[in-house]
Amino acid sequence: MAASTRKTTRKTETFTDEERAAMKERAQEVKASARRGSRADKAAEDEAAVVAKIAEMEDADRAMAERIHAVVKASAPGLAPKLWYGMPAYAEDGKVVCFFQSAQKFNARYATFGFNDKANLDEGTMWPTAFALTKLTAADEARIGELVKRAAG
Repeated sequence: MAASTRKTTRKTETFTDEERAAMKERAQEVKASARRGSRADKAAEDEAAVVAKIAEMEDADRAMAERIHAVVKASAPGLAPKLWYGMPAYAEDGKVVCFFQSAQKFNARYATFGFNDKANLDEGTMWPTAFALTKLTAADEARIGELVKRAAG
């Protein structure tokens, strides 16, 4: 059979409703960022948007997100809070270093705290870039603080 008449049986991949919603949120974030005025105004609006997004979360995720927000700000004050695909994130020079994904975001069984490739966490040939969270202990907060300092360094 000629290649031009060959029938393919590849399954079409589609995005979930949650993934489409995250992409729409990201598009809105980019548009909102382009409309803002001064750098200080943008920073204040970005932080307010992160705090508002955290307030919308379910109780367990909200408590973790509030603590993580405080830990990141204390550990790496140079990272700027911003929304990224509708999630609280922390960026350096506009590039996301780390983020918090609530369990409800993609109907997962646990929340996630993750790092992007901008993070300076390289350790040999393999290292973790995301952590599952069901609750935060003082030891977890200390570890997150250390990782964030290193990531932002």
